[in-house]
Amino acid sequence: MTVETITVKGMTCAGCVNSVTKALKNVSGVQEADVDLAGAKATVTFDESKTSVSALKEAIEDAGYDTN
Repeated sequence: MTVETITVKGMTCAGCVNSVTKALKNVSGVQEADVDLAGAKATVTFDESKTSVSALKEAIEDAGYDTN
């Protein structure tokens, strides 16, 4: 398992945290997603043979948030 921390911009409330968490957990290979509103980041534990950091960022962006 790989652990990666991704910056997530645009989150303003607990609903945003839930949206990002759900988007990440829907990616195949994600074991755990810990989204931090105050820190504007998501720490994701995933199987690198099933997904990649770029796929995780894409899932966050598809949910309406920025990862740059």
